[in-house]
Amino acid sequence: MTTLQAKDRQSLAGATPIKLAGPSGRPVKAEVTHVGQGSPIVFLHGLVGLNEHWEDVVGAISAKHMCSMLQLPLLQLKGSDCSVAGVTDMTIGFLETHTSERGTPPILIGNSFGGHVACRIAIARPDLVRGLVLTGASGLLERPLTETQRIREVQIKPTRAWVAEKIGELFYDRSIMRDEDLDRAHAELSQRQGARAMVRLSRSARKDNLGAELRKLHCPALLIWGRQDIVTPPEAASEFMSRLSDAQIVWFDRCGHVPMMEHPARFAEAVLKFGARLDVAKSNAR
Repeated sequence: MTTLQAKDRQSLAGATPIKLAGPSGRPVKAEVTHVGQGSPIVFLHGLVGLNEHWEDVVGAISAKHMCSMLQLPLLQLKGSDCSVAGVTDMTIGFLETHTSERGTPPILIGNSFGGHVACRIAIARPDLVRGLVLTGASGLLERPLTETQRIREVQIKPTRAWVAEKIGELFYDRSIMRDEDLDRAHAELSQRQGARAMVRLSRSARKDNLGAELRKLHCPALLIWGRQDIVTPPEAASEFMSRLSDAQIVWFDRCGHVPMMEHPARFAEAVLKFGARLDVAKSNAR
């Protein structure tokens, strides 16, 4: 599997801080990392995701694509910013400011909550999106974090063992879980703000059902889905496929909710093929 070169790993370590604004108007401190060259791709993470979770995928595609990884402090968001709509507004602001000067709109790649946001952007601002790659995207069918019992568990300062169990549900192969991710998630969810934001964002995703609105989405889409995903199960992917006008799907066996971490080489291969398809279509349209 291709991985990041030393200079690109250094680039990841030196992510650029930026400020974005959502509906509240308050500045939100985010980070962006640009790696590679070629047609642009923007990566959007899930509720407990980080830019580094895309690292191996980026390493495999950065020779052909300029990869921009946007990391938002989702569990620090408050008020109207702490919602699908709020994060969508912030991300649109990022795309307008940091990618529009390249001339070619980016492919958006979104995992889980990030996939939901990517869909919302493609519906609201099709001029900012060349194509979509959705992996474990919320917005149609997902196992709710906000069931009554789970709300209680999050809000009563969860133990590290509880967090490990919940994070473990994202994977088919739990050995891929990283201690540093568990420590970070446990620390964030042990704070009242982090727990409240997790519950609020999860509820927002549940309430913001994309449903019939997907008919407004006309850009090409690629779905990469784990057959053993228990968070957004295969039925969710099938529902997306039935509602999108131009979509294809790649199924990964022995894979859960985070295919880019469990099968990064195969994920990268699928993205490269999708990008090449869009490049050919663009060339033929000239």
